[in-house]
Amino acid sequence: MNLVDPIGDMLTRIRNGQMRSLNKINIPFSNFRIKILEVLKKEGYIIDFYLDENKDKIKSILVVLKYYEGEPVIKEIKRVSKPGRRVYSRAISIPKIKNGLGLAILSTSKGVMSDSDAIKNNLGGEIICRVF
Repeated sequence: MNLVDPIGDMLTRIRNGQMRSLNKINIPFSNFRIKILEVLKKEGYIIDFYLDENKDKIKSILVVLKYYEGEPVIKEIKRVSKPGRRVYSRAISIPKIKNGLGLAILSTSKGVMSDSDAIKNNLGGEIICRVF
């Protein structure tokens, strides 16, 4: 199945999984999705993720969602840069999400990283999504 916005699909699956209080969700495999999930894991928004392969040799990613006292850790996860409208930012003008309590995930020339890492390395790039 071809998706117009595979990153938006991944974020929607995470959002829907947490609304239904699921422990694990399944996402189609791509290297870019892995990089985004690595940032989410490093920042503490998900527990872990694993590569999964079914009997037809189709790869997928199994994401273990994180909850705190029965509430999802991710209150809001929203796509910023969309296929129809890309949003770029320089290092000095990367927006603060919820006064620095949230996280913006950027795709830079040095790879996918969080907003704090991008500011630390003085790198701008495409703002993929914001998480709070």
